Amino acid sequence: MADSIHETFPAEWQISSPELFVETHTSRIIMVRLADGTPAVIKALNETGMREELRGVHYLDWHDGNGSIRVLAEKGNLLLLEHAGNRTLLDHLNEHGDDAATAIAVDVLLKLLANNGQSKSFAPDLRPLREQYASLFKKAEIDRNNGDASIFVEAAGIADTLLSNPVDVQPLHGDVHHENILLGDRGWLVIDPQGLLGDPMYDAANMFYNPLERQDLRASDQRVATMALTFSRAFNRDIRTILGYAMSHAALSASWHTEDENFEEAELSLGVARAVQRVMASLG
Repeated sequence: MADSIHETFPAEWQISSPELFVETHTSRIIMVRLADGTPAVIKALNETGMREELRGVHYLDWHDGNGSIRVLAEKGNLLLLEHAGNRTLLDHLNEHGDDAATAIAVDVLLKLLANNGQSKSFAPDLRPLREQYASLFKKAEIDRNNGDASIFVEAAGIADTLLSNPVDVQPLHGDVHHENILLGDRGWLVIDPQGLLGDPMYDAANMFYNPLERQDLRASDQRVATMALTFSRAFNRDIRTILGYAMSHAALSASWHTEDENFEEAELSLGVARAVQRVMASLG
């Protein structure tokens, strides 16, 4: 695919063998080789990417390779990134099961959590979680005004309480899932962060919502209960907090799909929220 490459790369990067991997709404992903033959990734950001993805770059810079890929260089709209590997956590789940995949996710999240003790300042452009939840609050307000005590209303109330009482505020990935955790030479690392700021249990919550194609797992009360207990023990956090973020995140996703009039996906997201809701109710 060399003829698909129209970017000009900085000479000092000394990259070779560029090959277009994929083009998204924010960037072109190009696989390259460094001077020593090591694989790397160039992300060529478009205008949308320059607006939306630089927060993620600042997230990666803050972690400096501890649990995440490294930003090797940056120039203009071009990012030179560490290659995380070719094996995803979804591959591991498919071969070894959900519990084994969850255990790896816990290890990765613990590495990311540990980086908050280094007294490093946060980038000012990281998106606060309350801003992230804007669509859920909007949908809940519409339902309340219509006299509908919907699951969106309940989830928004839970989210408001959690966001008003955050713990261990730090940069968040914002989209931790099985295809954004990859295995390479340095072990399991996260890629493609959104760059949020808030309670790290929001990142844990996204694991309940994934893998997207496994509704049998996502909407399973038993899986929700098992994962919540695992996370509560691993992160030393109250299980209701973890479930609260899990439920509100699933409802937030449903609100995004509702805005897009993708009602089928919205209902699948609500299936996850309802499973978490049932587990929360079972706690008494």
